[in-house]
Amino acid sequence: FCLRSSSGSGPRKRRYAMSNNSHIEWTEATWNPLTGCDKISPGCKNCYAERMSVRLKAMGVPRYANGFNLSLHEDVLEAPLGWKKPRIVFVNSMSDLFHKDVPTNFVQMVFSIMRRAHWHQFQVLTKRAERLLELNPQIDWPDNVWMGVSVESSSYENRIDLLRKTGAKIKFLSVEPLLGPIPEMNLNGIDWVIIGGESGPGARIMNPDWVIDIREQCKKSGVAFFFKQWGGVAKRKAGRVLQGRTWNEMPKVSQSKYLFEFAAL
Repeated sequence: FCLRSSSGSGPRKRRYAMSNNSHIEWTEATWNPLTGCDKISPGCKNCYAERMSVRLKAMGVPRYANGFNLSLHEDVLEAPLGWKKPRIVFVNSMSDLFHKDVPTNFVQMVFSIMRRAHWHQFQVLTKRAERLLELNPQIDWPDNVWMGVSVESSSYENRIDLLRKTGAKIKFLSVEPLLGPIPEMNLNGIDWVIIGGESGPGARIMNPDWVIDIREQCKKSGVAFFFKQWGGVAKRKAGRVLQGRTWNEMPKVSQSKYLFEFAAL
């Protein structure tokens, strides 16, 4: 990996350290103390972060000079502490905190910042559930951290079992891109499920029956359900309406100024 203190200063630098108005439907902002990743499962095939990294490198953005190779950015670690208004923050939208080459002490520093920035709600998502569980005993889990795993098909349901064994207070699944049916998931201990179809060049088709089945599983288990998008090459045109309505359920969290209920917003 590459440890970088990105050159450049001022608004442009800060813009790529944190995004104040994320376009991701289930969050409000993003924070990227690391960027870059490697593909490890079929859901990674058409990675949006990789495409974006290539564009940002071509634009000359200093933080992406290394392209999509893993890079740690210690200079933005404390950025959330200066963000005074409470936000829901997606951590590492451009990488994976539990990548094998991210040092354990760096992971712990990220968690320390999230604990100190207790007025925010932080969403951490990984495909590397094995390392997540490996590091679990070394993580002091703050109440304001939501920990999730990506589950793109039934072949990766084991990630749910590994997540369930961690000390995270809020546990969630990102079923995106959904590449096949996932019947009879074990949702015990899971607080939230996000579903989305793949978007962009080469997007693979998502069958509506797969989505409806998982929604019904969530209803049965009392798990909050969020339908992000149908996806496709023209995702905005496809929209995010499922059987006549949008599904924006969030996990029930009562902390600081936040209170999310199991109800559509």
